[in-house]
Amino acid sequence: MNFYAIQAIYRFEMARTFRTLLQSIASPVLSTSLYFIVFGSAIGSRIQEIDGIHYGSFIVPGLVMLSLLTESISNASFGIYFPKFNGTIYEILSAPVTMWEVVIGYVGAAATKSLMLGVLMLITASFFVPIRIDHPFLMVFFLLLTCISFSLFGFVIGIWADSFEKLQMIPMLVITPLVFLGGSFYSIQMLPKFWQNVSMFNPVLYLVSGFRYSFFERADVALSISISMILIFLSLCLFVTWLIFRTGYKIKN
Repeated sequence: MNFYAIQAIYRFEMARTFRTLLQSIASPVLSTSLYFIVFGSAIGSRIQEIDGIHYGSFIVPGLVMLSLLTESISNASFGIYFPKFNGTIYEILSAPVTMWEVVIGYVGAAATKSLMLGVLMLITASFFVPIRIDHPFLMVFFLLLTCISFSLFGFVIGIWADSFEKLQMIPMLVITPLVFLGGSFYSIQMLPKFWQNVSMFNPVLYLVSGFRYSFFERADVALSISISMILIFLSLCLFVTWLIFRTGYKIKN
């Protein structure tokens, strides 16, 4: 494996992030702060606790997961789409690099950005509400798996998309609603039985539930199921990525 090729792609993508700090870092952190102010004040004044956990603290894992999912997808999809857009993808295709070196470079950079953002989110949240992390290693495990899996998903979207509109379509119209309806701001045990059953078809529920368990040992679904779901999703993304490079599907615009 050519580590110099991976390093070149990785460093280029990370440099792009640091050139756009306001958009890449400051904007998501500010949005999260506003969530805490609005939800913590408006809803928190009426819902004091959920499962014995202060409401402001309860929503921290959901808010972090919301940012991780959307940012992982956006960073990875834009990272591979932009070379297609401006024609520099031919330099990558003609370079002596394998498909997995390209994937590791782009996905690794996107996952690193998301991980940095997740840490900043937790630090920001600590200024608003008390945070307790009962299982720090499990929390890091979920952070890493989520960042890698959805960065890989974003990479697939970036190859599939042929316009900037399509880049935003999945994060805005699919992922964000699924996160909001996946128990980010509430426990599904608060819902009627019918909607609890419907929520079980939401894949994001398992991510939020497992991530919340690492904080408070409270979850809407079993931890083993949450871990299994994220591993299945990661495997599916790896298979689709392999299939794309194996068939040469829409690598170029």
